[in-house]
Amino acid sequence: MSAQITSHHLQRPAYIYVRQSTLGQVHHHRESTERQYALREKALALGWTAEAIRVLDGDLGLSGAHSTHREDFKTLVAEVSMDHVGAVLALEVSRLARSNADWQRLLELCALTHTLVIDEDGCDDPSDFNDGLLLGLKGTMAQAELHFLRARLLGGKRNKAAKGELRSPLPVGLVYDQEGKIVLDPDAEVREAIALVFRLFREMGSAYAVVQQFVKAGLRFPKRAYGGAWDGRLLWGPLSPARVLGLLKNPAYAGAYVFGRYQYRRTLNAQGEVATTSAAVPMTDWRVNLQQHHAGYIDWEEFLANQARLARNCTHGEATVLSGPAREGLALLQGVLLCGQCGRRVSVRYQGSGGVYPTYLCSGRRRDGLQTRDCLAVRCALLDAAVVEQVLAVLQPAELQLALSALEQLETRDAAVTRQWQLRLERADYEVQLAERRYTEVDPANRLVAATLEERWNQALQRLAELQAQVAQVQQQQARVATPAQREQVLALAEDFPRLWAAPTTTAKDRKRLLRLLIQDVTVERCAPKQLLLHIRWQGGACSDASVTLPPSIADQVRYPRERVDQIRALASTLEDEQIAAQFNRDGLVSPTGKPFTAAMIQWVRYTHRIPAPACKHPEELTVDDLMEKFGVSRHVVYYWIERGLVTVRQQKAGSPYRITLQPEQAQRLHEWVNSSSRIAASHHAEVAL
Repeated sequence: MSAQITSHHLQRPAYIYVRQSTLGQVHHHRESTERQYALREKALALGWTAEAIRVLDGDLGLSGAHSTHREDFKTLVAEVSMDHVGAVLALEVSRLARSNADWQRLLELCALTHTLVIDEDGCDDPSDFNDGLLLGLKGTMAQAELHFLRARLLGGKRNKAAKGELRSPLPVGLVYDQEGKIVLDPDAEVREAIALVFRLFREMGSAYAVVQQFVKAGLRFPKRAYGGAWDGRLLWGPLSPARVLGLLKNPAYAGAYVFGRYQYRRTLNAQGEVATTSAAVPMTDWRVNLQQHHAGYIDWEEFLANQARLARNCTHGEATVLSGPAREGLALLQGVLLCGQCGRRVSVRYQGSGGVYPTYLCSGRRRDGLQTRDCLAVRCALLDAAVVEQVLAVLQPAELQLALSALEQLETRDAAVTRQWQLRLERADYEVQLAERRYTEVDPANRLVAATLEERWNQALQRLAELQAQVAQVQQQQARVATPAQREQVLALAEDFPRLWAAPTTTAKDRKRLLRLLIQDVTVERCAPKQLLLHIRWQGGACSDASVTLPPSIADQVRYPRERVDQIRALASTLEDEQIAAQFNRDGLVSPTGKPFTAAMIQWVRYTHRIPAPACKHPEELTVDDLMEKFGVSRHVVYYWIERGLVTVRQQKAGSPYRITLQPEQAQRLHEWVNSSSRIAASHHAEVAL
C-alpha cells in the first residue's frame, strides 16, 4: 500500500470510473473495458473494503471531450466536492476527461478535499505540488493527444476527398459499382422518378408544386435505407417538400463530387453546456468541388440555376430579391414588380370583404424613417391591365408557336408520369413472378412453408390487380396524349389568345406563369401626381415603357370642375340660383355625381368659392343701409317703416335683400318724422356718442 493512502482515505469510498468513447469500442475493444473493471481488485489490494468500492460505468460509449450528457462524471465531481470520496481510480487520465477544463476543475476539487487520484502509473495526491503538476501535465497531454488523433484522421480524410475517392452514403438514385465508382441507379423506376422531379421543378419553379403534381398523379418516390436490418433496401413512399429540397440542393445529382458542405460548430446552449451543431457552408467555402466527376441527372449550370430559383422562392428573404414561382392570388405582377423609388420588391395587400381588392403597396422608405408616406399604393387592376396589354401585343405574332410548345410540354410531362406507372406495374409483376417461382420450387411435402409461400403469392397478385385498377383510373381521369382533334382545338384557341386569356377557366396562377416566361421584372415610378410609368424588362433583355393614368380620388370625383365654377361665377352676376340651375339642366349638364342641378347645388358652389349673390338692384332703388345713412336712423327704424308700409319695397324671394323705392313726398314725410320724434333723435345721439 502507498504511503499516501491513510486511514482518512480508507474510511471513505473509492470510486472507479469506467468509460469508453464510442459504442463500437464497448463492443469490440473489450480488453480495455475489462482492465478498467479490474481496478476493483487493485482498490481491494490498496486497503478498501468491497462495500466501500463503487463503480461508475454509466458513461460507456460517451466521448470525454466534454462533460455534456456524462451523468456519472457529474456525479463523481459532485461527490468529490462534498468531501465524500477517498480516492478516484481510473485506467488513465484520458478516461476521466479529455477536456483540460473539466480535468483541472476535478483536480482542484480533489486538492481541496484531499482526494487521491490513482491510475496505472501510481497514486497521486493533487494537494501536493509535485503530484498536482504531474496530473496537470497528464491532462494537457490527453487533450493534446485528442487533437493529434483528430488531425491525423481528418488529414487523411481530406486528402482522400481531394482525389474524389472518399466514400460516403450516396443519395437515392446514385450507387457504387463494383469498381467503387459512382454511377446511376440501375433501377429504371428510380431513375425516372428522380428525373421527373427535376423536370417538374424546371416547369413549375417550386418544390411544393412538384409535390402537388406527385400527389395529383398518385406517384411514389424511392428512399434507400442505410444501416441496420434494412441496409441497402429500396423503400417507396410519398414525396415530401423536404425530399424535393434535398434533391435540388445536392450537387451529386449534377455529377459533382463535393466535400465540406456542412461544418460542425461548438456553441454554448442556454444551460451553459457545450453543444455541437451542424451548419451549412457557402458554396465558395467548400473544401472539394470536383465537377463532372460522375454521371448526373442534370448539369452544373442547371444546378446553379435551381439554387438561384430556390433563393428567389424564399418570401422571408431580402425584399429586393424577386420571387420566382407563380403563386395564388389576383395580383398578376406579384413577385416581379419593383418600386422605382426605393428599389424594393412591391408587396400585395388584399382589401375589402374577402380580399377581393388587391393593392400593390411599398412602404420601404416609410419603414426606414425617410418619409411619412408610402412609396406606392395603387390598385392592382390598373397596373395589371397595362402590362397585359403589352404582353398580348407581344404574343400576337408567336401565339401558334406558343400553343404548340405548351402542348408538347404537357405531353412530355404526361408521358413521364405514364412511364412511372408502367415501371411500377413492371415491379409489381416481377414480385408476382418471384413469389410464383418460390412457391413452385418449394418441396410439396413441406406444407407449412408451402402454405406461407402460397399466401405471399396471392398477396402479390392482389397488389398487382389493385395497381392495375389505379393505373386505369388515373389514365381515365387525365388525357395523357393529345389527339389530332385536340391539337386543332388548341391551335384554334391560340388564334384568339385574348379570349383565352380572359376565359373564366384560365386561373390567375396560369396567367402569372405565362407572364414570368416573358417578363423578367417591372419597375414602377411616379412621373406626375396622377401618372405612373412602368419600365418593363423582358426575358430577352429588351425594355419597354407603359404609362398608366391613375383615376381621380373620391374628393376629385365629387369636386366641381374649374370651367363649371367659372361658368357659375359669370351667370351669378345677373341670374338667381334657380335660374342658373334651370339653364344647366336645359343644356343637359349634370353634377360630378351624375345628378341634375338644383338651386342648393348652385348656392353651395357660390358659398365655397365666395361668389357674390346676383346684383339685381335698379339705379333708383335704395338698400336698407342706404336708407339708414340718408336719414341717420338705426336699422330697426328702417325695418319699422317697411313693416308699416311707409316706403315702397321690392323683394325677389323670401330672405333676399330689400329694394326700396322712395318717392319725394315719402322722403319729406320721413324727414319730418325723424325731426319731430324725440325717441329717434335720442337713439341717433346715442349712436353718435358711441
